[in-house]
Amino acid sequence: MRGLEGPEAIRMRPGMYVGGTDVRALHHLVYEVVDNAIDEAMAGRCDYVEIIVHQDESVTINDNGVGIPVGINAEKGISTLTAAFTVLHFGAKFGSGAYTASGGLHGIGVKAVNALSEYTIVEVRRDGYVWHQEFSRGYATTEVEQVRPLEEGEATGTSVTFKPDPTVMEATILSFETLENRFRQMAYLVKGIMIRLVDERVTPIPRELSFYFEGGIPSFVRYLNRNRDELHKVVGGSGEFKFKYSLEGKELDGLMLIDFAVQYADSTNTLEMAFANTINTTDGGTHLTGMRTAITRVLNNYARKAGFLKDKDSNFTGSQTLEGLTSVVSIRHPNPQFENQTKVKLMNTEVSGAVSNVVAEAFTDYLENNPKESKAIIEKCLFTQRVQDALAKQRELLLNDRKTFLSNTTLPGKLADCAERGPHTELYIVEGDSAGGSAKQARDRHFQAILPVFGKMLNTERVNINKILESEKIKLVIMALGTGIREDFNLEKLRYGRLILMSDADVDGAHIRTLMLTFFYRYMEPIITAGRLFIAQPPIFRLEHKKQVQYVYPESKISEDQLLERMLKGYAEPDKVGVQRYKGLGEMNPEQLWETTMNPEKRTLLQITLDDAAEADRTFDMLMGPEVPPRRSFIIAHSKDATLDI
Repeated sequence: MRGLEGPEAIRMRPGMYVGGTDVRALHHLVYEVVDNAIDEAMAGRCDYVEIIVHQDESVTINDNGVGIPVGINAEKGISTLTAAFTVLHFGAKFGSGAYTASGGLHGIGVKAVNALSEYTIVEVRRDGYVWHQEFSRGYATTEVEQVRPLEEGEATGTSVTFKPDPTVMEATILSFETLENRFRQMAYLVKGIMIRLVDERVTPIPRELSFYFEGGIPSFVRYLNRNRDELHKVVGGSGEFKFKYSLEGKELDGLMLIDFAVQYADSTNTLEMAFANTINTTDGGTHLTGMRTAITRVLNNYARKAGFLKDKDSNFTGSQTLEGLTSVVSIRHPNPQFENQTKVKLMNTEVSGAVSNVVAEAFTDYLENNPKESKAIIEKCLFTQRVQDALAKQRELLLNDRKTFLSNTTLPGKLADCAERGPHTELYIVEGDSAGGSAKQARDRHFQAILPVFGKMLNTERVNINKILESEKIKLVIMALGTGIREDFNLEKLRYGRLILMSDADVDGAHIRTLMLTFFYRYMEPIITAGRLFIAQPPIFRLEHKKQVQYVYPESKISEDQLLERMLKGYAEPDKVGVQRYKGLGEMNPEQLWETTMNPEKRTLLQITLDDAAEADRTFDMLMGPEVPPRRSFIIAHSKDATLDI
């Protein structure tokens, strides 16, 4: 192991190391520690990882790998364990022989965890003993201590417990569902690994899940498509690619391992996932580019060879061959180059061609040997091509209609624009007439715009693009934002810094929000990934006692009656507290609406994030799509948590 100096910069600029201080960065801290255990698994030295979220939001990660070395490092003059958690760019993975493939190559991961945590406690089981050391905010607070001999049969490995520091991290509450999705993915990608996730915040019996999958990536694609009507069996393949690469001034022989699986479904939605050394590269990169290129090239070649495309016909475009496709590609690379420490995009140039060749060979073989399924895939691409041609014509009509639409002051739901422009501006998309009127009066006209939307929107999950563009409510939103949709979407043209959905705090309001979120996810997803879509959180109760007013806001894990009961217990004379239940936004006067929901200094906004595209895709498909059984199962499973509005 060898290293370079300096942990202090992490606390000063966490964005450079873990992507920020928000909820996504919080989960990234957990991933950094788990990635080290997964690296051990890929090297054949570990087959069990356990993640425990404790009641105080601290986290423990256990593995049965070989354990971090604890002896004195000759170069640094301190314990290797100490250096691994305190010295930047210090790690076993900086030598060319330590790992053939690793997700944590920057020598930063656990140092960032340590620097951004109140405390970090490490226990190592190796060399016949249990070793212990403690850290705080990037520095060692104890020496490495030999605790006891290993018991007979006790496994070697490493245990890391850390508690994120609330003075640096804005978010400190982990999402079990986000962790669940991440570790399920890892179990599919690393054959033979058992991952156990425990949530001790759930009492009296902690919530527990274990993941172990022998089927690999093809099983992963089947899981992702479990609520869809597939057009054919999963197509998968694997291959190796030898290449030369430079590391620390030396030219080395590299071996890249490539695995992929694809399957088309009777759907308009595309779901792509790309991994590099088990890291979910959510922004894609050269491995995803290679797979996309191969799919499009193979389908065009086959379609012409089989006579589906004539000489006069245009080739399928990438968007036409990807519609309805669920795909996963995973590579293992000895020296992956990521765009930054958050590892969301792979940059290695040699990867694209290697992946493209492996995918093209396996996919071509499948098409040539399965003519019935091949015909179904090609016919789907032809249908998508026709739809996109029709969409282009509709788009022209929509663009021509834009100026007239926005200038018509007599239309219901007219946009009440704000006076200023810039990233500080906000557009409230408001449910209903009365609420829209109150919002227009309540707003700060300098930077807050109001767009009332009357009634429920179209369910965009179930209809084609032509129906969507015929919907007046959807046209209203598209026109007001100015970005276009789908392939024509341009985030730079978004006229407001934030979009805020504001609806009643009841079942109908929740349904309207879901319909709106479905539209944004399917047709304007970059708004979500850019962190610019929010949900307003209006209060559900107004409590008044001795001229003192308190507003009560909904909480996800407690019913309204339980919440009210809890709040009233805080008063010495609960029977003398005046209680007003807000059934809708229209029941609040403009002053109350400003005070509770629109005033930037007092309001609460829920930011919509897209941490896991696959899970978001599955959820929207299940809740809003045409298949009833998955939705029924979901409703039955969550019925105990439902709020009945009767």
